[in-house]
Amino acid sequence: MLKIYIKNLPWTDVVCYGGRSLCKSAFGRRSRLRQTKSAQSASSALDRQSQLRRTTSAFHSFVALATLWIISLNIHGQCYTKNIAFQPGEKIYYDVYYNWGFIWLHAAEAYFEVTETELNGKNTLKLYSYGKSLESYDWIFKVRDYYESYIDDSTSLPYKFVRHSYEGGWMSYNLHLFDYEKNKIYSITETSDRPYHEDTLNLPPCTFDMQAAVYYARNIDYSKYKPKDKIPISMIVDNELVNLYIKYLGKDTIETKTGVRYSCIIFTALMMEGSIFKGGEDVRVWVTDDKNKIPVLIEASILVGSVKAYLSKASGLRNKFEARITESEE
Repeated sequence: MLKIYIKNLPWTDVVCYGGRSLCKSAFGRRSRLRQTKSAQSASSALDRQSQLRRTTSAFHSFVALATLWIISLNIHGQCYTKNIAFQPGEKIYYDVYYNWGFIWLHAAEAYFEVTETELNGKNTLKLYSYGKSLESYDWIFKVRDYYESYIDDSTSLPYKFVRHSYEGGWMSYNLHLFDYEKNKIYSITETSDRPYHEDTLNLPPCTFDMQAAVYYARNIDYSKYKPKDKIPISMIVDNELVNLYIKYLGKDTIETKTGVRYSCIIFTALMMEGSIFKGGEDVRVWVTDDKNKIPVLIEASILVGSVKAYLSKASGLRNKFEARITESEE
């Protein structure tokens, strides 16, 4: 029996013992989910809102985009690497913009933090992230997304992943537990659209949850790759194992919304059709060309409009911020 203690999450404090009680405390009774689903399908207007949620959730889109700049996960070989890119105490902030037609809206914010903790007697790093729509847009479409990953402090491989999402009246819960002795992933999912579901998946080598993958990739030596190199990656997303690739394009210099210029490494990423993306290499990502390797700008075409996430500020970095060139003169 899986015994999981989920403590001090933004939703509620719950004690879960595998079984069906796990998600009930986070979401209320499943009948409440069915009521939510019925209410959402009651009119065509709410149906359109549901479609908008699936395609334009600010933070969910951002986290999915962020995972795609990984170029070194060769799933046929060794993926372990020493962490030299981040440390406990690091905090990174993003402003998220959506585009409909000719209008760009600053609609959301995202926050990432690294802390030290212990999980089942093991020293781990806790990767916490939080995304929210701005209060001025809450009355239109309220978003509150929370992600937690617990990774090995040496290999960056994940032990546990938790997601709580509230997006325009729609709710989602994901739990993934990684068992390296049995090479299994134990998964629990529940959403307003899909009932509570437990599953056990085989764990391929070098498989990450989508948040742990971002931090693992920050330790990669990108100088080993040349433009147009394609590298396969493997991760678990919403109880599905997916194999993708990204393409290294070279280096670039960009300026963010704050007026700061950065020297960067740039990639495009392949997304499979059927996700929030259109499919194809419609995702482009810039990361700092230094030892920190922080995503500075992520842009993509999605099913409804397009999205950009800009770095706004960062603190507690492990290494000198050498990629930061200068601030624009006003």
